[in-house]
Amino acid sequence: MPSASVFEVKESQNLSEAMLETRLDNGTRVLSEKIPGVRSAAIGVWIRQGAAHETDADTGMSHLLEHMVFKGTRRRTALEIADSLETLGGSLDAYTSREHTSYQARVLDDHVPVALDVLSDLVLSPTLHDSDLTLEREVVLEEIAQVEDTPDDLVFEIHSERLWNGHPYGRSILGTKSSVERMRGDSLRVLHSERYVGENLVVAAAGNVEHEEFVDRVAGHFDSVVSGVRSEQVGPPSSTLAGFEMVDRPTAQTHIVFGAPAPAHSSEDRYPLVLLSSILGGGMSSRLFQTVREELGLCYSVFTFQSFYRSAGMVGVYVGTRPATAARASEAVRGELERVAAEGLSEADLDRIKQQVKGQVMLSLESTGARLHRLASFALNDEPFQGLDDVLEGIDAVTCEDIMSVATQYYDPRHHLELRLGPD
Repeated sequence: MPSASVFEVKESQNLSEAMLETRLDNGTRVLSEKIPGVRSAAIGVWIRQGAAHETDADTGMSHLLEHMVFKGTRRRTALEIADSLETLGGSLDAYTSREHTSYQARVLDDHVPVALDVLSDLVLSPTLHDSDLTLEREVVLEEIAQVEDTPDDLVFEIHSERLWNGHPYGRSILGTKSSVERMRGDSLRVLHSERYVGENLVVAAAGNVEHEEFVDRVAGHFDSVVSGVRSEQVGPPSSTLAGFEMVDRPTAQTHIVFGAPAPAHSSEDRYPLVLLSSILGGGMSSRLFQTVREELGLCYSVFTFQSFYRSAGMVGVYVGTRPATAARASEAVRGELERVAAEGLSEADLDRIKQQVKGQVMLSLESTGARLHRLASFALNDEPFQGLDDVLEGIDAVTCEDIMSVATQYYDPRHHLELRLGPD
């Protein structure tokens, strides 16, 4: 166990959830949540570095670096990395988002030391050889090409870029063909040395883990990391776009996204927005599904979505339909948005969607992976930990007046950018 000066422990106020936090001297935050009755653990390392921290010239670099660390470390080849947990029945994964990069493992509780060793090796000791970059660059270019050939993915890329109107939240996570082709090994090595530092690190575990033992192991791997300088928080957008845009594309369907800016992750509006999104397009019983698909037969897929970042957020609707019915599908979606913006929800509808969302929250938290992501999100957003009871109380506290307020501000279609991708 490291000495008391190395870390400070903070325990969740909700004693039914054993969330504990420790901060190492170099700034690394270590969190754990013990889940009784499971024999596994999900472990993750997050770095405060994502697409929104890049420039237009180096867009996609964080994602390419995430790929590159799997090509080899000082102690493991690419094959040894792949074998390290799979041979134990575990899994290893990673992703890049707009505000952070994450490396995660899920293993049996007996294999937590191995998983943590592999994760720390990936994060701290990648070789980042130029010869590997030549090959991995081609892999990322294939990934970009795949999105270009997948219109229901591409429409979100284009919509996000145009909605945010030059703000970093609209920047592509994958980057562009030209930006990825320009990237060099020296730039990746500089990015790694400047951003993969203690002040940017969050290490978390959820499952059958003991906090002190986990901290001891994390400190053994991470306490030699330099503190460094924390990545600057991305500022809020100065302007966003609304209206209508058409992107001509020879596709079998027209893919339509409505989207509008919303408040940041810490906003009190987040609860009513999640409830409103759920009743509009959160499942087969939702208004959009029942209207656009079941009653009008205009689509196979229609749903709402929301993203909450540190400085701003986004809410919206997606629908895919044949070009001949695009105008009718758009009109139907617009009608549901206008209706909720004008009327809000009745008490009966609000009570029903509260029960639905609370059930979804509780069911999702039976997964160690979901618990892990929830745990890390509080640290990444510098927000106090909320226990399950706190979340359920937050949902129950939403009123019809709260719904009316966010519906008017964020779901009125006049505030949305509608973008269609398909034949003009």
